[in-house]
Amino acid sequence: MLTTFLTHQWKSFWRSRNRGGSIAAQVVLGFFMLYFMLLAVAVGLWMPEFIAKFFPGQDIFIVFTGLLLYSFVLDFAARLQLQDLPTLSVVPYLHLNIRKQQIVNFLNIRALFSPFNLYPFLLFAPFTLYRISQTHGTAAGVMMFAAVISLSLFNNYLVLYIKRKSIGNAFIAIGVVVLLAVFGLLEYLKIISILDLSSRIFMPVIKQPLLALVFPVMAVIIFLINSRYLMSNLYAEELGAKEEKKASTDYAFLNRFGRVGELAALELKLILRHKRSKNSLTMGVLFLFYGFLFYKKEHLANDSFGMMLFAAVFMTGISIITYGQFMYAWQSAHFDGLLANKIDFRNFIKAKFLLFTIASTLVTLLSSFYGFLSWKLLLLHLAAYLYNVGFGVFIVLYFANLNYKRLDLTKGASFNWQGVGATQWILGLPFLLLPLAIYMPFGIAGKPYIGLLALAAFGLITLLMRPFWINFLTKKFEKQRYKIAEGFRE
Repeated sequence: MLTTFLTHQWKSFWRSRNRGGSIAAQVVLGFFMLYFMLLAVAVGLWMPEFIAKFFPGQDIFIVFTGLLLYSFVLDFAARLQLQDLPTLSVVPYLHLNIRKQQIVNFLNIRALFSPFNLYPFLLFAPFTLYRISQTHGTAAGVMMFAAVISLSLFNNYLVLYIKRKSIGNAFIAIGVVVLLAVFGLLEYLKIISILDLSSRIFMPVIKQPLLALVFPVMAVIIFLINSRYLMSNLYAEELGAKEEKKASTDYAFLNRFGRVGELAALELKLILRHKRSKNSLTMGVLFLFYGFLFYKKEHLANDSFGMMLFAAVFMTGISIITYGQFMYAWQSAHFDGLLANKIDFRNFIKAKFLLFTIASTLVTLLSSFYGFLSWKLLLLHLAAYLYNVGFGVFIVLYFANLNYKRLDLTKGASFNWQGVGATQWILGLPFLLLPLAIYMPFGIAGKPYIGLLALAAFGLITLLMRPFWINFLTKKFEKQRYKIAEGFRE
């Protein structure tokens, strides 16, 4: 039966009208995967030399075991964003004489064929099976390798379980990301040491190899939990669709905005019901931790806001960037219906402004945890926020009138270039470079806080001009609407 499922999937791919684009995307993705695999092989082969260089004078086995937990946290975060669910259209099989367990087995086995599951073999096999075996014995090396592979499988099925659960509740994925961020913040503030914790977990495996059996047991447990969830939810798509039809499109907090709130609520439903738009939402939450790469102590001490401004604008405006770059293509499937309905286009544009303002406000509030690093970051984020809700929303909606590429909302966002054109690249230039252009003259003159004030003032002025922007964009949209609709039909 497993071979039958694979045959059906293979035929479905080759008979698809979009197979040309799918093959091209897979080729590009294959080059990326090959590059990272070669990189993993190189790191695995020369790992002792890398450890000796970056951790001079320390025991390489203590350092190796200390880095393992970091490795699997990063693996988990990457899987959460990039690993797709193994899909199979189960509806055509449910009325046939096929046991549910066979369908579940197929989905579980197919989940193993992920590039993420190859990396532990390439990255850790040389060190565990050769270096640890050579120094501490074959049993220690083999069992450590088994522990590493088991943890990779644990991550594999845990991420799939979380993604399946979050289809019905997006807050589950957000909760997981926030939990990871808390541990990252505790590590950054030196309250806990993940390096020390990891070493305490994995060093005993080298000394007592049988302790490694704990990790295969963990992998088996999460595998069984995942299988049980699949068995109980094979009808999830069918039942979900029926329940959603009965659900109201009303959101209480949007009622006060009248017809504009109604249109914003409908778009919010669109975001939460479709894979690609929901992935954009998840991506926005993940990029909340982008600041840890830019917010260095020396930059904060010297008030070097110019070095951190890009990260602040990017994080506080991530929802505007990731979702807004494909405006109005999110509604390409029913765009003709929007034009045919009795909708005031001014309210249609105002709903976009409202949705972006709410999203940017929420993200800015969530990013306020950077205030624990320095109060200066709160000022930086406030200036970036005002810029985003003032000028950022306008520039995104202006370029939306030049976007004629249709979007398939059922596809994931990761490594998906469908709907991407020149508009998305051009949009990034004014959006991300203008804040630097406003701030830099003051930064160079040694007046960093005046530079932040200038950026905030610019954002506030453009925000107060919102009625003018709405009228301007409405006229632009009315001119372009038929051209946009024609592009979405292709």
